[in-house]
Amino acid sequence: MLKIDNMNVFYGAIHALKGVSLQVEQGQIVTLIGANGAGKSTTLKSISGLLKPKTGSINFEGNNITGNPAQKIVEMGISQVPEGRRVFANLTVLENLELGAYLRKDKDGIQQDMEKVFKRFPRLLERRSQLAGTLSGGEQQMLAMGRALMSRPRLMLLDEPSMGLAPLLVRDIFEIIKEINQAGTTILLVEQNAHMALSVAHKAYVMETGKIVLSGDAKELAASEEIKKAYLGG
Repeated sequence: MLKIDNMNVFYGAIHALKGVSLQVEQGQIVTLIGANGAGKSTTLKSISGLLKPKTGSINFEGNNITGNPAQKIVEMGISQVPEGRRVFANLTVLENLELGAYLRKDKDGIQQDMEKVFKRFPRLLERRSQLAGTLSGGEQQMLAMGRALMSRPRLMLLDEPSMGLAPLLVRDIFEIIKEINQAGTTILLVEQNAHMALSVAHKAYVMETGKIVLSGDAKELAASEEIKKAYLGG
């Protein structure tokens, strides 16, 4: 579904991604793990059109989308849940969700998807008239995921969904990620919590200083001594 080939990305003189290649098959959850500053978020931003690779290619469902503007990429069926949630703090929950569907014209479909989001996140239904900035961190994460779902993506990019959340909430968020995937959305997940990420993913890539250094079946990587030492605290 998604194929990245030998992608190089620079921030000014800094070579942030060095020949990154990865694949995401339809229906999978693929996770990208690695230390802070390894290039995980840069990879997602490049896919979603927020950064332009210097060389290499990004193909989505057989189309070369390298360097396309972000709104075009959303239109093609990729949406991103950004790191730090980035909800529109001075708009209500409902307005945030409506903004997720800004490229769509099918009023009935939008209404159905809104109902689905409220069914999946009952807390958002209770708070639908509340300003997004007044929600708790966990509720904002749910809102950011709901907003991304409103564009009806076939591929969802999730950037650090567990960041700053209490352990109990982290479990809830990962359950929801699994449910979204089972309902038919393919997911590329960037996550500092390697243990949780590997527990839900089908396939995993490990990044270090802008390069992919390991990849394979998520369960096998979770069991490998090397990964346990480096990322799972023993």
